[in-house]
Amino acid sequence: MFNNTIVTLTDPDGNAFGWSSSGSRGFKGAKKGTAYAAQVACETVLRKALDSGLREVYIFTRGPGSGKEAAVRTVNNLGVKVKLIKDLTPVAHNGCRPKGRRRV
Repeated sequence: MFNNTIVTLTDPDGNAFGWSSSGSRGFKGAKKGTAYAAQVACETVLRKALDSGLREVYIFTRGPGSGKEAAVRTVNNLGVKVKLIKDLTPVAHNGCRPKGRRRV
């Protein structure tokens, strides 16, 4: 989202290996939504994974904001091979049928 960036690292089956967010790294308020905060959160998760032998990743992003691109750049800068980048942001379809107009 615009307010916070959450980074989750999973294995191919979807089991969470580690996670971090801008808020958990100590950023508060409007600073949580910045690209730098996303970079710090992503770097925290990747450092632990690199120690465990991570070599290549598939990246799935969701939601708006500048943090998404910063996190992807961080993965590349740390020397991890990026095999796929896919955006899974949901697309609005005008939602449910609205409630009927009030008649008096």
